[in-house]
Amino acid sequence: MLFALLRKSNGFLITFGVEKKIMGLKMRITYKDTDYVYEIINGAGITKDTAELKILLNGKTVTLHKNTNKVWMQEEGEFAIEPELAQALGRSVSLRYRM
Repeated sequence: MLFALLRKSNGFLITFGVEKKIMGLKMRITYKDTDYVYEIINGAGITKDTAELKILLNGKTVTLHKNTNKVWMQEEGEFAIEPELAQALGRSVSLRYRM
């Protein structure tokens, strides 16, 4: 928690706490005439060499991996999305971050 101190001209000292929250970047994509809003969870750590993305889609965490052919695929064992949607999400993030 961060604390801020403000001194007013009348001499009173005001303190308040601000909780630090790390927020992901919300992005929008249209896939098969349907709009999706997703949030990048690990956006701060994305570089050109990133091969794993964690996103929040419809309230559920989805992990995408870039394989050796540079195709984005969903990690097994999670709620399933279409492979083409996974590829479109990965490409959207790649374009945004110039990966």
